[in-house]
Amino acid sequence: MTTLFLAGTISFIFTLLMTPVFIRIFRRIGWGQAIFDGLMPDQHRAKKGTPTMGGIVVVVGIVLGYFVASWITQAPIALPALLVLLMMIGLAAVGFIDDYIKTHKQRSLGLGPWAKILGQVVVALVFIILGLNFPDEHGNTSISTKISFIRDLPFDFLSLGAVLGMILFAVFIIFIVTATSNAVNLTDGQDGLATGSSIFAIGAFVIICFWEFNQSCFRAALDPDVAYKCYDVRDPLDLAIIAAAVVGALIGFLWWNTSPAQIFLGDTGSMALGGALSALAILSHTELLLPIIAGLFVMDTGSVILQLSYFKLTKGKRIFLMSPIHHHFEGKGWAEWTVVVRFWIIAGLCVAVGVGLFYIEWLYR
Repeated sequence: MTTLFLAGTISFIFTLLMTPVFIRIFRRIGWGQAIFDGLMPDQHRAKKGTPTMGGIVVVVGIVLGYFVASWITQAPIALPALLVLLMMIGLAAVGFIDDYIKTHKQRSLGLGPWAKILGQVVVALVFIILGLNFPDEHGNTSISTKISFIRDLPFDFLSLGAVLGMILFAVFIIFIVTATSNAVNLTDGQDGLATGSSIFAIGAFVIICFWEFNQSCFRAALDPDVAYKCYDVRDPLDLAIIAAAVVGALIGFLWWNTSPAQIFLGDTGSMALGGALSALAILSHTELLLPIIAGLFVMDTGSVILQLSYFKLTKGKRIFLMSPIHHHFEGKGWAEWTVVVRFWIIAGLCVAVGVGLFYIEWLYR
């Protein structure tokens, strides 16, 4: 518990105090946001030149928070937390390349969509390979090949055969990773929106993973009378600690990212947060619970899919004034801050439903 608290506190202090330093550095080297006509509401033109790639500050804060807290308390470094960091840093690197192209080559789309997906697939494959190897003393690997909702369901991909099962399992994990990282990336279109929403979503995994630790099947002090309720998750406390470090870093960063933002996450940050979110869901065996917890990101992404599909089917007609849907409400005349706060409320409600379902399943199991 001490390590969890320290990790969140250290990462929070780092991003709160150091973000202004990074803002000055980014301004000096020209890492400013590019705004292109037709891609954003007109009121966003004033944001042109605002420092971006703020995800670098967040990632550094998370890494420092986790390792310094573990060093202070002499807590062991567990593989699942390292896998979360791997996913986060790997996707941050993909996002950084995208941001760099936008800021230095003045290309509105940065990396091409297939190049970005290729980067996400490579990171996800490394995550899968490492997660399925290096079992602990109980023989448990970090990743389960079963489909999981609140805990593992009866279906195991390997029941389809070693080769076919592993291929389908890899496709399943890659889909979760690419869908989540792109969803957070799409939501990062207004000051503080993705940052605040990620605080809610990743904060849910602090609660979930700590509860899984408290009810872990491998805790010697577990009451035999409730053993049938236990969770077969590897190192859930370490997952809670890394999730706390992410939340702490985001809270500190939000101080500077809220409207009017002095720095943006950029693809560097939004893709890193999507990676951390997907990794926490996979490693805590709650993959199918993730769409509920991350309901706001699903809603924003769904609006883009609906808009594009309807546009193609009707040869030019639109459902929304602009997508993702948060820009639609700006087009309707809502102030940006109004949209952000109301979307935060939706994000909080989605998390409440997800965590509530998690607890109710345990309560009535």
